[in-house]
Amino acid sequence: MSYEQDRHSNHISQSFNEELEQIRTELLTMGGLVERQLSDAVNALVAGDTEQAEQARKSDQSINDMEMMIDEQCTLIIARRQPAAADLRLIISVSKATSDLERIGDETSRICRYAIELANDGKNVRGYQEVRHIGNLVRDMLQNCLTAFARSDAEMAYKVAKQDKEVDSEYRTAMRSLMTYMMEDPRYITSIMNVMWILRGLERIGDHARNMAEHLIYLVSGTDVRHSSLKDIKRTVREVEQKK
Repeated sequence: MSYEQDRHSNHISQSFNEELEQIRTELLTMGGLVERQLSDAVNALVAGDTEQAEQARKSDQSINDMEMMIDEQCTLIIARRQPAAADLRLIISVSKATSDLERIGDETSRICRYAIELANDGKNVRGYQEVRHIGNLVRDMLQNCLTAFARSDAEMAYKVAKQDKEVDSEYRTAMRSLMTYMMEDPRYITSIMNVMWILRGLERIGDHARNMAEHLIYLVSGTDVRHSSLKDIKRTVREVEQKK
């Protein structure tokens, strides 16, 4: 039986269905906040806009509040409904994905702080093009994760896992380039280090997006694919598609 056939199929109470859909909807709303924060942070860095960076940094509190609210709702559903099978997987997946979104918000908040420091420093340093490029990649990963959760789409989640490999490769290339530049011109060491920390934050955001994708695959398939190779994840996703 597929996830779509299994979920919510045996509920006597319509309110139970509504509670489950509510936490999914709130996860997507929280994801939208995080996605906008990330976009604003990268744009603020490239434009040297300290006001936009500060506004993006302050939005982290709203993200933290949503995490706590969703966690509380998940706990109450478990306590009241004693869910099993697909319903329990939904609650677990939403709770874990919410935690990853909160951590993405934390990383983005730190990126905002470095963006403000770089703007105030006023030096024209390398690395902004790489930040924009990798920032767009991880934002696309996050968008695809949210789409996968909205549609219960394991194929889309697998795409996110593959995208993480690209982000890791681009990150390593950018870091090598900046290390070379820093050694050639020590005057920019502090500024380049800030750019490198920003890139590190973006790479971690990619890791959290992959985590979210793995949570979705667990939700749909019932198979825990954490720490699995892309080959194994693809096999799991293929099995899900065959059951439809």
